[in-house]
Amino acid sequence: MPNPKAEPVVLSEEEQRVLLAWSRRRKTAQALAARARIVLRCAEGGTIGQAAADLGVSRDMVSKWRSRFLVGRLDGLSDEPRPGRPRLITDDRVERMITKTLEETPGKDTHWSTRSMASATGLSQSAVSRIWRAFGLKPHAVETWKLSTDPQFVDKVRDVVGLYMAPPENALVLAVDEKSQMQAIDRTAPILPLMPTTPARMTHDYVRHGTTSLFAAFDVSSGSVIAQHYRRHRHQEFLRFLKLIDAAVPQELDLHLVLDNYATHKTPQVKNWLLRHPRFHLHFTPTSSSWLNLVERWFAELTNRKLRRSAHRSVTALEKDVRQWTNEWNANPKPFVWTKTADDILDALTAYCGRINDSQH
Repeated sequence: MPNPKAEPVVLSEEEQRVLLAWSRRRKTAQALAARARIVLRCAEGGTIGQAAADLGVSRDMVSKWRSRFLVGRLDGLSDEPRPGRPRLITDDRVERMITKTLEETPGKDTHWSTRSMASATGLSQSAVSRIWRAFGLKPHAVETWKLSTDPQFVDKVRDVVGLYMAPPENALVLAVDEKSQMQAIDRTAPILPLMPTTPARMTHDYVRHGTTSLFAAFDVSSGSVIAQHYRRHRHQEFLRFLKLIDAAVPQELDLHLVLDNYATHKTPQVKNWLLRHPRFHLHFTPTSSSWLNLVERWFAELTNRKLRRSAHRSVTALEKDVRQWTNEWNANPKPFVWTKTADDILDALTAYCGRINDSQH
């Protein structure tokens, strides 16, 4: 007979559902699954002894988790936090170390290392490393930045970003640039292939076999690319590339080209040709703002997925390899979606400039 003094285990529909899920799921921790089965069995009625016999566990185990559930419900079935080793480094010592990291330098050195900070604070190198990681501090790392001084920066940002986010009707927006000085290089020894536990390996030194330039026009809407190699990088080659674009794109479409401020894009010969081809409209990015040109993102894909780990014994071989890779890209093109509005970009730059000015005081 059940103990008349024992509080009965009554489950809500939600508790019943959760406990059944815990008891049945294979990925549930076995200890939690066992506790869930104990509570479900107790909810069916009977004595603690009967529940223990049915489940093949001890009476003490059933009594413990039955009581824990009645007090804390589902939360009561989780393990209680266990006392651990007390902290040896106080908050004051952590604060002093963080302040020293941010506001001081170690003598004539430009930045702290774990060894120099450990020596200065009396902490271990591992403790210094843990605290730096916890606060996201990397004294050894430095990043470079450059702000455009273009007097028309705001207008150009709004113009280019507006093309990306709201392209004109009956028009094609092409991000155009040249990847110049592409080197055909060959390693001084064969590249060793990938093996279990061993990455692919190549020699650090290499032999140069000449350079080429890749002119590319990235279709912002579809992700497809018009590309052509030229051995030189002058306004003559740029004009030849414009003519290639003109022949490749249907005549009924206007062409809006996003370009940088390179001199070959603005020669009198180029301007005269554009006057005779009014469907071409050039939009220039601000100076020092190559990040605004989406074709640079495609060049990064080309570099990371093809050029960085390739070896070529001639410029012709390099051009053929890049041409094949580009054809494969165009067979399944992927556009890069621009998400930041012009206001977002300008607000972020304004905030960044504010931080720079504040750091100088």
